[in-house]
Amino acid sequence: MHLKVIRTKASTFGSFLLLQETMQLSLPVLSWVWNGNVIVIEKSGMTVKSESRHEIKTDIEVERIFRIRKSFRFSDFMKLLLKPLQFFYSIYALIVFIICMFVVFPLVFIASFRGKMKGGNFIYSISRIWADVWYFMIGICHQNIFEFPLDKNKQYVFVANHISYMDIPTIFKTIRKRSIRVLGKEQMKNVPIFGFIYSRGAVMVDRNSSAVRTKSVLQLKSIVRRGVSIVIFPEGTFNETHHPLKDFYNGAFRIAIETQTPILPILFLDTYDRLHFKSIFSLSPGRSRAVFLEEVKVDSFSLKDINALKNIVYDLMEKKLIEYKASWIEKT
Repeated sequence: MHLKVIRTKASTFGSFLLLQETMQLSLPVLSWVWNGNVIVIEKSGMTVKSESRHEIKTDIEVERIFRIRKSFRFSDFMKLLLKPLQFFYSIYALIVFIICMFVVFPLVFIASFRGKMKGGNFIYSISRIWADVWYFMIGICHQNIFEFPLDKNKQYVFVANHISYMDIPTIFKTIRKRSIRVLGKEQMKNVPIFGFIYSRGAVMVDRNSSAVRTKSVLQLKSIVRRGVSIVIFPEGTFNETHHPLKDFYNGAFRIAIETQTPILPILFLDTYDRLHFKSIFSLSPGRSRAVFLEEVKVDSFSLKDINALKNIVYDLMEKKLIEYKASWIEKT
C-alpha cells in the first residue's frame, strides 16, 4: 500500500491533507497536519516524517498508511490565542485567593483556640464564605444536582472523586449547612499560611506512614461518633488516568461499617476543566457541578465485606461519571 496526496487546502490557520491509497506520493508541498498523526511533507527530497520527526522514507514511495483524525481547526487557533489571557486570569485568581486567605487567617487563628469541635465548625463556616467570594470573583458558577433527596439531618460518610486542586474549594460549595471534616494530605500543612488554615480544619493523613494512617482513621471514627459527617477522597490522590476513577482505598468503607454510617457518593464533574492537575495556570472560569448520588446503606455489611461495599460504591460512581460524560474519560 502507498499514499498519494490528492488535495491540499491551505488556510490561514493550517493545511489539511487528504490521503488516498495509491501507487505513489505526489505534489511537492510543505504541509502540517495538527492533532492526530503528525505528517510533514518537505519539498526537499519529498521526505515524509512522523510525530517523532524520524525519517520514514524518502523519494516517491511510502509504505506506511497514516490515519489523520483532524486538521488544525479554528477552535485550536482560538485556544492558542486565549492562552496568554488564561495565564493572566490565573494570576488574577491567585491574587484574589491570597487576599481572601489573609482576611481569613486571623479569624482561623482565633478559632483554633476554641477547641476542635467549636473552633473547627467555625473554620468550616468561614471557609464556605471564602469559597463563595472566590468563586464569584473568578467567574465560576456552582450547581448542586441531587439525584435523590438529601436528608439534611442525617450523618454521612461523603466520598468524592479526586481530579483537581479545585476539589477542595468545591467541597465547601457543595456540602452546606452541616458539620463536616475533610481527610486531607499531611504535606499540605507545609504550605505557608494556607497550611496553618488547612491543618486546623482537616484531619491530616500521611499515606506513607501506617501509624499516621491508623491515627487518622481513629480520629475520623471519633468525629463520626460525635455526630459530624466526614468527607474522604477514596482514590487517595489525583486520578491522572483517562479512566473514570482510580482504585479505592479501604479507609472510608471501614469507617462507614464500624460506625454504621451510610455512604453518600458525590461526583465533581467540572473541576478537571476548571483547573488541570498539571498546572495552576490552567485555571478557567465556567460551570462547576456536583452530583449527589443515592446513599449506600451499610447496615447489612460487616468488616469482612469491605471489598464488596467498596465495589458497589465504585461501580455506582463509575457508571454515573460515564453517564454524565466527564471530560477526562477517554472515549473508546
